[in-house]
Amino acid sequence: MTKVCTLQEAVSKYVKSGDHIVFGGFTTNRKPYAAVYEILRQGLTDFVGEGGPAGGDWDMLIGENRIKAYTNCYTANSGYTNVSRRFRAAFEKGTLNMEDYSQDAVMLMLHAASLGLPFLPVRLMMGTDLTDKWGISKEVRKTIPKLPEDKFVYVDNPFKKGEKVVALPVPEIDVAVIHVQRASFDGTCVILGDEFHDVDIAVAAKRTIVTCEELVSDEEIRIDPTLNSIPGFCVDAVVHCPYGAHPSQCYDFYDYDADFFKMYDKVSKTDEDFAAFMKEWVYDVPDHDAYLNKLGATRLIKLHAVPGLGYAKDMTKEAQKNG
Repeated sequence: MTKVCTLQEAVSKYVKSGDHIVFGGFTTNRKPYAAVYEILRQGLTDFVGEGGPAGGDWDMLIGENRIKAYTNCYTANSGYTNVSRRFRAAFEKGTLNMEDYSQDAVMLMLHAASLGLPFLPVRLMMGTDLTDKWGISKEVRKTIPKLPEDKFVYVDNPFKKGEKVVALPVPEIDVAVIHVQRASFDGTCVILGDEFHDVDIAVAAKRTIVTCEELVSDEEIRIDPTLNSIPGFCVDAVVHCPYGAHPSQCYDFYDYDADFFKMYDKVSKTDEDFAAFMKEWVYDVPDHDAYLNKLGATRLIKLHAVPGLGYAKDMTKEAQKNG
């Protein structure tokens, strides 16, 4: 059975306002930007966000006031903005309910979700502000149904008398959105390079949307099963979406768009410039095809990853320099 649909159809059917939502990728790597733009266009809001190692994807949702509560370890377009500016502005104004965990804890919490565990016992974060200070109080947590009432709980280690461990909550994810290099009609996915937490969230989520660079037949993706990362039964919707991770990098396909990230860093400094950016690049752009046309063919071609290097490079100039 085919799960292939348009991006508009996938978001309309599988993403709901108020969802506990999580994205794949890592800061500026294989982030599902095309899907995030479509979520913004469709006006969906009040998300409980599981940000993990987040970037401009979450920064835009926070800047547009679409997040009711946000859990993460950091939010940054690594190498371009040390702390994402809309995220920082919202937190400093006190308008963002944000809870902070260490990165290793967040990754293990997402893995625990894929295993169906009721909670996660760890020694991580003990003796630090990550346990001693809460970003979202117990009182506020009670007003947000999809959040656990506690950031963590100290519990006794049943196998070692007198030892305490930190019991962390396991996210109950409504929808995961992931961008991959290759997917088939039935939802089987190939992820090249680092998988990050994408397999875990695909397994854990009640609904999973995958956007892909290449859409291939079920027969083609079965030729070498060792390359496959996500089984089709974990996926609800597959969208053919070339450059769906732009401006982030998609390993073995294209590099970061440094100029775009630098531009976003600049325009996200003020409310006015951010609003103008969102209008120009999201709301006035009807779909992903129009977004690609706005970027232009030459710009996208120059981002193409050179085989053997894994990143973009002008090989004509390289050859002349070394000739």
